[in-house]
Order: sequence, then C-alpha cells, then structure tokens
Amino acid sequence: MSLADSCFLRVVNCHDMRSMPHTYGTQKVKDVLAEAKIKHATIELDQLCMSKFSFIPFLANGSAIQKSLASFSKIETVPQMFVRGKFIGDSQMVLKYHRNNELTSIVNESKYDYDLIVIGGGSGGLAAGKEAAKYGAKTAVLDFVEPTPIGTTWGLGGTCVNVGCIPKKLMHQAGLLTLCLLISVSHNWSTMVEGVQSHIGSLNWGYKVALRDNQVTYLNAKGMLISPHEVQITDKNQKVSIITGDKIILATGERPKYPEIPGAVEYGITSDDLFSLPYFPGKTLVVGASYVALECAGFLASLGGDVTVMVRSILLRGFDQQMAEKIKQLKAVDTENNKPGLLLVKGHYTDGKKFEEEFETVIFAVGREPQLSKVLCTTVGVKLDKDGRVVCTDDEQTTVSNVYAIGDINAGKPQLTPVAIQAGRYLAKRLFAGATELTDYSNVATTVFTPLEYGACGLSEEDAIEKYGDKDIEVYHSNFKPLEWTVAHREDNVCYMKLVCRKSDVSSYTRLILTTPNSFELIILHTKAIELLVLCFNWYDNAFWHLLFVRVCQINLVKASFRNFKNSKLAYH
Repeated sequence: MSLADSCFLRVVNCHDMRSMPHTYGTQKVKDVLAEAKIKHATIELDQLCMSKFSFIPFLANGSAIQKSLASFSKIETVPQMFVRGKFIGDSQMVLKYHRNNELTSIVNESKYDYDLIVIGGGSGGLAAGKEAAKYGAKTAVLDFVEPTPIGTTWGLGGTCVNVGCIPKKLMHQAGLLTLCLLISVSHNWSTMVEGVQSHIGSLNWGYKVALRDNQVTYLNAKGMLISPHEVQITDKNQKVSIITGDKIILATGERPKYPEIPGAVEYGITSDDLFSLPYFPGKTLVVGASYVALECAGFLASLGGDVTVMVRSILLRGFDQQMAEKIKQLKAVDTENNKPGLLLVKGHYTDGKKFEEEFETVIFAVGREPQLSKVLCTTVGVKLDKDGRVVCTDDEQTTVSNVYAIGDINAGKPQLTPVAIQAGRYLAKRLFAGATELTDYSNVATTVFTPLEYGACGLSEEDAIEKYGDKDIEVYHSNFKPLEWTVAHREDNVCYMKLVCRKSDVSSYTRLILTTPNSFELIILHTKAIELLVLCFNWYDNAFWHLLFVRVCQINLVKASFRNFKNSKLAYH
C-alpha cells in the first residue's frame, strides 16, 4: 500500500501480531485529531483484511504491511501517523505535538500551496476536488469559461450543467410535451429559456456552496500548467499569479469545433449558444451528424421549428448503424414558418448538385475538441494523442507522474458526465485515502436524446463483429409499440430493441440497444442488472431470454420468460 498524500492514521490491529493489540493510544490520537478538526483517514488492517479487497494478496497480508511500516518508520508500536507520506510519529509523539500546539502546523506544512490543484470546474473536476478535501487534502479548483464568438458564457459546473446534459434534457422534455399536446403554435421559447437558465443558475450556486462547505478554494480564473507543480492563473482583470500544487488534475473538458468554411465563426452558433438564445431559432440548419446535432435538431423540430440537418457522411458515427438509420427515418410534426431567412447557405449534395437556401439560424455540431494548448505548456511533458487528448494509464496518470487527467480529455475513454464524476472520485481516493480501486470503463450505458430516445450498453453490432468475428455473433431484434402511444394512435413497430450476442459464450452478450420513449431509464436499469449479476440467459431452453431476478436491495422481482423467440420470424442471424 503506497503512502498517500493526506493525513493518515495507520491503526494496525491484525490478529496474527501478538505485540499489536488495539491500544488506548490509538483512540486518544483519534480524539485529538477530531478535537483539532483535522481531517484524516483511519486504516485498520484487521478490518481491511476481511473486506472485499481481501482477495488481493498484498492487502490480505497484515504482517507484511506492518513490517513495511516498521522498516519505514523505525517504530513497531501503533498507531503510526503519516502526513503526505512523511512519518509524523506514534501516539506519544502526536500527543506531544498537540500539547505544544504544534500538531496543526505540522499537518498543514507543505512545500506547495496546495496538495491538489484541479484545473477545470466541470463534473469530473468538482467531484475530484470535493472528494480529495474529504480526506484532508488542501485543494483548489480553477474554473474559467472562454466566451463563444457571440459572447456566450456561463457559471461553475462545466458543459453538462450549463450547455449540455441539463438544458438539453429539459428542452428535449419540452419538445416531447409539445408533440403530445400539439401546442407548437402557442409555445413560448423565451419562457422556456428563462426557466432552463434559472435552474442552471441554482446549480451553479449549489456547486459554489458545496466547494465552500468542503473547504475547497474556488478560483474563478484561467489556469495554465507551466511546470509539473506550477499553475499560472489569470483572473478576469488579467492579473497573473502562480500557485503550486503537489498533485495536478486536468479536467478541462472539450468545446465545440467550427468547420473551416467562410462565415462559420462570424454567423454560426454551436450548442454552447443555443440553450441561452434569447429568441426562437426559427428556420434552422443543423450542420453535423453527431449525437449533439441530432438532439438539437430533434427538440427544435418538436418545438415547432423548421429544421434541416446537413451531414457529410453517416449519422452517429461510432454508434450502431442500423439504429442510426431508424432515427434518421423519423419525422417531426409538420409546421409552417412565416419568417424570412437571414443567412444564405451554399453547398453541394453528394450527387454534385448545388445546394442554396436561406436560414435564420445555423448551428454547427460537427464534433468537440480539447483545447489543451490554452491550459498546458508543451514543456511540461504531458503526452497527447493525434486528436489532442491526454494519453493516460489505467489510473488516469499522464506521462508526468504527478499530473492526472479525467473526463473528456482522457484519450480513449467514454465522454460522459457520470464517467467523469466516477473517475474523479476514485482518483481522489487513490491519491489521498490509500484506495486501490480503478474506474471501470467497460459496459457504460449511453443515451441519445432524439425525439425517440436511443439507449445502448456494450459493443455495437459492427464493433462486436470486428472484435469476435461474424460467425461468433448472433443478433435478435423486436419491434414494439409502447402503451403510451396507443391513446394518441401513434405508429406501430417504430420502437425497436436489439440484442447482440456471442454464440461461443452462452452466458453473456455484447450489447443491448433500444429506440423507445424513456430509453434513458430502461438502459440504466439494464446496466445495473448486469452489474449486480441478476440478468442471465438460458439458451438451452430454446428461449430468447430468461430474466432471472433475485432479491436485490430488498426489492422482490419476478421471473419472466419469452418462449421460442429464437425460432420466430423476429429472430435473424
């Protein structure tokens, strides 16, 4: 177990150590730390040996750990206290420091201004900063938003809260209500935007309060890593200063790209601007085939807009293409547009014919990119991949040993808010609480919030075939009509479910994909079921699947069986 960089009370009480009983001094030191309001982590090795990590030989061997500590501290008694990897003393020494009013200064002593500096106040950065502070790390979080070309900016919380998941989901829901109630003519865009921005503002304030409550220093300033331990900060008044940190976490996220075409920056907007736009976009051209493009086009059309999507190649690259084609076929309610166009857009169709049309708003959603050149000096030595993202090990460590990266800028990892939050928390625990568990990036659920939601977990059919071979993959699918569509007499067989399986492994499958209302909730439930090992398949009973649920978290679930689906007309190979 490596020595962490926070204040640690090592309490050794393993049963195979005769001279290591749980002492009065141990409790006394705990009381002293509590009285001094010093945050600390207590590791009791006998309890750790019986924990879920006991299968790890190193953690299960209390004697070996004690010998390592003794060789390091030259003291065999307990407790032993370490601060940022430095041995402070046993109970007698700690109590002496306390009597002499020296303990707090010893704990706070460091050659750096902070134990941890987090550059980026998005979901991952905030999670890492608050988690580190829980374990006594002196932490600072820097957050600064570069205005968009039309001047849009926002508060603490990052992309998801301000210009991503939260406003997108709220407008998506507003669009669904519009479709259900057919009130597109009377819908008020400005009222909706005001409500969305009010909610976002409350979240921004909540994040500031949470940082304050966790004693995390919040700096509304631009940060640039100029050396492995130095961060240059520039505040809104352009005042420049330097702070130092023992550990650095990069969590700066990504920003939308603009295509290199005339007028794109001057006249176009991105999703960064859309959710606070003071006027209804009107006749809109959405350029791009990404999930952001389709989500924006979807809720704008549902809200009564005249929307055109312009793509250069295929929709939803990286997603299952059969499902992408089904989303492409969906059409919103027809509406009339009585406003004149303001922006003339010229282009070419794939067959070479010229395209020329006027639009009131042009939204570019052609992808996102990290902007690490603004926060990272090349001389620091952090390696980037060809796309400009940070190359990291499995524990989020960069090529500079004390610098880490989480979230969208971590090369090859899922670019999702919950993933960044989990990675931030786990990283902080490893750095400051002696934890060893890594973030599991496999089987991460995702949802595309098009009018008919698309939820998925696992490998797409294309990726599964590439990984396991065409002969080892078996696919099952089913069309259905949700109950909520029956009253409104919506179309039959539009909603769809697809299961991608491996023939050679009858106990598992590679992906479940849904296009249906509420896909978000369904795919999350499904992913949790896999994690808890309550979902299993029985191919020998000639069934599509057997859902065998067990009692989990005091919830009783039943067994459901769909017989002979494999031989039905809905199954194909």
